Amino acid sequence: MSSYIYKRILLKVTGEALKGERDFGFDPESVSALADTIAAVHAEGLELGIVLGAGNLWRGAVGKKVGMDPVRADYMGMLGTVMNALILKDAFSQRGISCEVQSAINMFPVAEPFDHEKAIRYLEEGRIVIFAGGTGHPFFTTDTAGALRAIEIGAEAFFKATKVNGIYSDDPVKNINATRYEEISYDEALYQNLKIMDSTAFSICRDNNLPIVVFNFSDRKNLEKVLSGDTSLATLVKNN
Repeated sequence: MSSYIYKRILLKVTGEALKGERDFGFDPESVSALADTIAAVHAEGLELGIVLGAGNLWRGAVGKKVGMDPVRADYMGMLGTVMNALILKDAFSQRGISCEVQSAINMFPVAEPFDHEKAIRYLEEGRIVIFAGGTGHPFFTTDTAGALRAIEIGAEAFFKATKVNGIYSDDPVKNINATRYEEISYDEALYQNLKIMDSTAFSICRDNNLPIVVFNFSDRKNLEKVLSGDTSLATLVKNN
């Protein structure tokens, strides 16, 4: 029996987690480490939906700065998330873990179309599901895609992987006196203008009463600790 306090989560991981110390692309050791981390918690019975960013391959903002059409620039980012999903799926397959990739953009036969009912069935069968292609529309971040998918699959929480131990009153790198919150409400986070995620993603979580867990993923062991209830490495955002 798992000791985790959640049964099903949506895990949002930046694409930069796949590049390690490289400037861009994929670092085999980083991909392997990420797969091992997720495999360990999956082995405990956790039902996992995953959304990956594409920062290791492309950022739409870069294209826009050099005059690209913003819609095309964003679509390139969506394609990047599909590539990231495929390399992580391959890493899971090498470990004997069943994983499905669903894309918001029609990518058959590379990935099947997003279908929340099939995704839920896969999760119940013990498969990991990676949601790629963002929302399928430009001008939305992968945080928003993660929030949507979390609601659609009935996740109990949205886990956002970061480089710090949760949410602070100020940037803890620049301000050593910044206060870390163990728990904070959506309203208080809005009042303090805390930059947890983009406003659309945050609103989706708040309006659907989906808890947000912002945690430190610099050490891969932290995911299991937070799932087990360690509050020193994360901040929980929820309604009062």
